[in-house]
Formats: sequence, C-alpha cells, structure tokens
Amino acid sequence: MVVFRTNDGPVRGRRVADDVVAVLGIPYAAPPFGAARFREPLPVEPWTQARDCTRFGPVAPQSAELPGAPSWSPGDEDVLTLNVWAPAGATSLPVLVWIHGGAYTFGSSAQPDFDGTALARDGGLVVVTVNYRVGFEGFGHVPVDEDGPRHPDNRGLLDQVAALRWVRENIGAFGGDPDNVTAAGQSAGATSVAALMVMDRARGLFRRAIAHSAVGPCWSAGLAREITARVAAAAGVPATAAALAAASPEALVAASDAVVDDYRRDPASGHLHYDPVIYAPVADGDVLPADPLAAVAAGAGREVDLLVCHTTQEYWLMDAVGSSADITTGEQLARFAADFALPDGLLAGYRDLMPGAPVLDLHLAVYGDLLFAEYSSRLGEAHARAGGRAFMSRFDRRSPGAGDGVRAWHCADVPLAFGNHRLAAVEFLLGGRPSPADDHLSRRMLSAWAQFAQAGRPGWRPLDATGSGPARIWAPDDDGARTPLPDTRSLWREFDYRPLEP
Repeated sequence: MVVFRTNDGPVRGRRVADDVVAVLGIPYAAPPFGAARFREPLPVEPWTQARDCTRFGPVAPQSAELPGAPSWSPGDEDVLTLNVWAPAGATSLPVLVWIHGGAYTFGSSAQPDFDGTALARDGGLVVVTVNYRVGFEGFGHVPVDEDGPRHPDNRGLLDQVAALRWVRENIGAFGGDPDNVTAAGQSAGATSVAALMVMDRARGLFRRAIAHSAVGPCWSAGLAREITARVAAAAGVPATAAALAAASPEALVAASDAVVDDYRRDPASGHLHYDPVIYAPVADGDVLPADPLAAVAAGAGREVDLLVCHTTQEYWLMDAVGSSADITTGEQLARFAADFALPDGLLAGYRDLMPGAPVLDLHLAVYGDLLFAEYSSRLGEAHARAGGRAFMSRFDRRSPGAGDGVRAWHCADVPLAFGNHRLAAVEFLLGGRPSPADDHLSRRMLSAWAQFAQAGRPGWRPLDATGSGPARIWAPDDDGARTPLPDTRSLWREFDYRPLEP
C-alpha cells in the first residue's frame, strides 16, 4: 500500500504493476444529492486518516450494465470520484485526464478498457480517469423555480471542470505536472473535451486535448426543455425543479428509459427516432457559450493543442448492439434524410460511391459520418483555421472474415490506444482475439498519445492554416486486404451543424 497526501486528506492506493501505483475512487467533489442535487459540484468534506482508495468509486445513476464494469446501485451517492495511475517515483510527468463516453447517459471510469496501467508504465504519463453525472442528473434541464436555488444546465461538464481543478491542485502529489495536462475523451467524452476547450470555467486547466469520435451537435435550450417535459411526464411528476428534485434518481433513470423507448417506437418522432440519445450538452450561453464546433471556429480555445481521431465505420457498432433504427427501405432512408435536413443529392452521392450496397449499409455510412466523422473532421479543421494547432487521424482497422469481418467501428480504437486490447472484456469491440500486428498498432497509438501529451507532437505534421494537411491512418501493418473506403467529405459541403431543435 502507498499513501499520497491531497489537499482534502491522505489517500492510500496499491501497486498494480511493479512500477505503477493506482489510487482509485478519490472524491473530487461532494455527493451531488440531497440539498446538492442538480447544483454545481460542491467541495468535499476533508478527512484526516488515510482513505482506502483501492477500489473504484460508485457509478453515477444509470441503467446500463457494461461488460466487466460495475453497475449503479440505487442509494450510491458518492459518485464524483476519480482515479490516478502513476509510475512509481514519478516526478513532473505529463498528465492525461480521461473523460469517458456513453451518450451522456451511461458509462464510468471503471470500464476495463480505461485502465491506466499501460499508459502510465509504457507512456510515462500520470493517468486520471473521471466519473461525472450522466443522464438527467448531469444533463437534464431543470426549470427555474422562483426564489429557488440555481440548477445550471450542463452539470456533467461542471463536474469535469471540478475534476480538472482537483488535478491542478493535487496531481503534483502523484508525480504529475499540473502545468502539462491533456484532457482526452471519446464519443460523448470527446465532445465534452471540445466543450471544455471553449468554456470560460475550464480556461487554463489543460493545455492539450484529444478527441476521438466527437459527436455533434449539442442541444438547443428548446430541445432540452422538451426532453424534461417528457421525462417528468413519464415519471408522473410536474416539470418543476421542486418536483424533479423530489423524484428519486432511479425514478428519473426509469423515466428517461421510457422516453427513449417512445422515440424508438415512433418513426414520426423526427431525428430522435433513429438512435434516441436524449441528453447532451446544451448551448445555454452561460456554462457552454455555443456548440463547440461553432465556438472553436470563432477562435475559442485556440491556445489548446488538439488531436482528433474518428473511426471509418463508426455507426456499424450501433447496428450490431441494436441501439439504432433498422432502416432497410428507400422510403425510410429518404425520411431519415429529411428528418436531419441533409443536403439534396447527398444520398445519391453515397449510392454512387457505394454501388450495390444495401440500404442499411448506406444508412449506417451516412449516419456515422453525420454524427462522428464529419463533425470530428470539421472540429480539427476549424481549430487550425482559427489559429490553433490541430492534428488529424483516422482509425481504419478492418479486415474481411466471417459475416462482416472486423469493422473499424465506434469504440474499437480506445482499448488499443490505452494498451488494453488483450482484455477479454473488449474482444467484441475488436472482433475477436487481437493479433501480433494489433500489438504493434497498439504500441504506436499509445506512443502517439504519450508524445502528444508530453510535448504536443504525436508524430506527424499538424494541419496548416487552411485546415489542410495529413491524417495519420491507424491500421495493422499486415492489413493487406484493407481497401480504401470512399471519400465522402465533398458530399457534406452544404451541410451546416446547428444545435438540435425540438
């Protein structure tokens, strides 16, 4: 056992490898329940005796049960915790702070693919992973009650800011350099990182950002209000701050799941029918000034170096796990295009580039580009044009085989970048057991993250001032069967991302 002293009190971790110590479940803010519910994160109560930090902290309220990770138990309240992996005897090492994804609704820092041991040992980093409020607790809009306490939107983002402040104030005790912090995340975590880049409250808390598969755009205030009205109705309570605060966390989790199911069952419910994600950052003009893409394009966060990545077949994962609508007819595909106001000719362009492809494949390709690939690419390009340093990469590990073979789909890049690709819990993401070529790919990806966190240079040139430049392609060296996928970027030229409306 190893003891470290934080500003709140001593914490006791354990060695997880000969040269790495893990300190798990450290509170960075008070439990966000009772009088603190729906409020900005509050300071923790200090302690004097060494706190046992050898296990992950509780998971934030959610209904998801993820492979190898703990589930939420009603009654668990100390959910604002973080974890630190540090090389033994570390001094002034770069710090990587990981913000997990999960559609702003589920997930935690305890997922096996987020274990920081390999990054700390092989990358020479101090690694921090963060739990934050998800679902209604973290991102649901709470109406203003006259003379009542303030319940800001984007509470999950405010939790992340509080975690970064904790890092600023305490990471030196673990051998990290508080002036060399990289905020990193994937999917909802990547967009959270992009939001943090443009938030005044997060300014100066990190100098670099890694965004894998950023998803956009964010919600409008009007859509956030509509979601709250639906969730409140499903919970059987008025849509007021007092009534929502009186509803139990499990009641709001169940109500949120019911609203998702309603959208999923109703083809006439618009853009939320196709893969109902009902929570997201809100462009409220206060915590989050605007959609991150628009704010980055206007020059916000230009002082932060940015490394962007997306996978080349993002949305095939959602089809594989059954979370997306089954779009199999031309009529359904046309309705999908109308619901998202896609440019005229975009579907025809995909058909030309994917001759003979089934309608479902066309839908998956278009939706993956809409949500992830195009938004991520624009984020990097806009940052470069606004005067920031931006590096682009794409994950294209795929190969033919039984069924559809191995897809370069959403989330498959994360365990390789963390060096956790040989864990049994991630075999589904990788399409089976990894090969020696995957070991080499993992070492290269981990090294790129480490070099970027150390000095802002992942190993290839940044985009130039016009947003043009090379993109590193991540694929195994022996992937000779991999043929290039069609380049669809030009088809999106007329599409404009705006906060989603009801």
